[in-house]
Amino acid sequence: MGASQSGRVPEFQDLADKTGFSIEQIKNLHNRFMYLTQDEETLRREHLENMSDLALNPIRRQIIEAFFDTRNLGQREKGCLQEIGFKEFVTVLAFFKPPKPHIAEEERKAIKKEKLRFLFNMHDTDNDGIITLDEYKRVVEELLSSTETIGVETAKAISDAAMLEVASETVGQMGPDEFYEGITFEQFMQILKDIEIETKMNIHFWNLETMQCGK
Repeated sequence: MGASQSGRVPEFQDLADKTGFSIEQIKNLHNRFMYLTQDEETLRREHLENMSDLALNPIRRQIIEAFFDTRNLGQREKGCLQEIGFKEFVTVLAFFKPPKPHIAEEERKAIKKEKLRFLFNMHDTDNDGIITLDEYKRVVEELLSSTETIGVETAKAISDAAMLEVASETVGQMGPDEFYEGITFEQFMQILKDIEIETKMNIHFWNLETMQCGK
């Protein structure tokens, strides 16, 4: 059985200070964490794979892997962990938390950059600093093929067209024989510069205000 919440007050306060979640939200997240792990102190991929909230999400695999990607956990060494603790669990969820209203422009830009870096890491599955053609196409195909009215072949055709459009916007018009390596983080930020990702990217699969243990 995990440690009681009353014994974790200093840890909860520290997490609240670092992530911007309230103490009550941290407590609710801890309830969910212990429920998912069946009162173990560490979370593994299979715990998240069993979540009904993520069952129909077209990028379910990328979301799950994001929790174990050391790039998202502030660790210097790149790689993936086999299991994480509650602190790491909350650290990743904080990327989905919408910013507080009426924040300074400089802070808003910093939050947006952090969220974009998180999304970039999620798509850069081979961890080489570039979203390759295959990585980008795979994500687009997964998103499109989840729609019942769009077939797999159609999804592939659309993803090809989308990649060429991205390429033309980031490196200019290419000839048919030219090789496009992929999108860097700087280009990724440029592509999404007009999208308010800091407000649109939120925790849509957990209601932090009403979540209770076992839900």
